[in-house]
Order: sequence, then structure tokens, then C-alpha cells
Amino acid sequence: MKAGNGDFDLQKEFTAEQLAKLDEIIAKFKGKPGALIPVLEEAQMVLEFLPMPILQVIAKGLNQPLSRVYGVVTFYSFFTMTPRGKHICRVCLGTACYVRGGKAIMETIEKQLGVKEKETTADRLFTLESVRCLGACGLAPVIVITEDVHGRMKPQKIKEILDQYREETATA
Repeated sequence: MKAGNGDFDLQKEFTAEQLAKLDEIIAKFKGKPGALIPVLEEAQMVLEFLPMPILQVIAKGLNQPLSRVYGVVTFYSFFTMTPRGKHICRVCLGTACYVRGGKAIMETIEKQLGVKEKETTADRLFTLESVRCLGACGLAPVIVITEDVHGRMKPQKIKEILDQYREETATA
């Protein structure tokens, strides 16, 4: 996949099994009222993300306008049109975290991963996001990686924490 120029090859990005499963999902819901969101949910579970060529397949399969399918995918934050990492790294930039160094934490993670907010590393190991509050203000600044909460973060601790997830994935 080459970002922005339309050179997306479904056969390179997805397995034949994944594409066959997508066809099954569409067939299961075809002609049923309210099918679009369940199809998108199941498709994303199988494919992990919903690029434009997949939206086109879904639109055609459900006999829906592409604009409607695209509108639903871009409206709901649950859906993503870009690949996501195995580990979602969320940095809290809410008031308590921000004043206690949340911005420096974000900048350090960006440097460590070589990505900006809302981007995924080339190896698809990490996706970086910011959030406005994680509800752990007493532990500020806080990051959550996958479902693990890391509180009282300091920029010096970031590499060690990210390496734990790299090692975990390498041995899995």
C-alpha cells in the first residue's frame, strides 16, 4: 500500500482467507435492513482495518452508495481506514497529565517510535494516540499501552517500557 496514490493491492495486504471471509460476511447480511454497521464491524475484526478498496467491495456487495459506507466509517471512531499496531499507545494529555509533563512524554514516544500522533510504526507494532483523560489523574502523567496503565511517567522510562512490548512480541 502506498499512501495517498491509490496503489493499494488487496492481494498483498490481505490473505485469500480474509477476503473470502469478507465475502461471507457480506453474503450473510445482504438485503437485511441495518446491515451496514454489522458488516463493517465484522469486516474490521477480520481485516483489522477498512481501506477504501474494502469500502468499495462492501458498498457494491450491500448495494449501498460508497458515500454512505465512507460516511459511516469516518463518523464512528471505532472504525479505522489505516492499519493499526498490535499495541495501541495512548498518551493522556488531559489537564493533570499535561501540567505534569504529558507533552514531553508524547514527544519522547514520537521520537522513540519514529511516528507522529495517529500514526502506526512500519512494523505495525505500535499505534500512537493521544486522549484527553484516562481517569487516572492521581498517577499523572499516564500512558496506556494496550490495556496496561503506566503512571507517573518520566521521559527517561519510555524506552524501557516500549522495549518490554517489543521483546514480548519478539518472543510470542
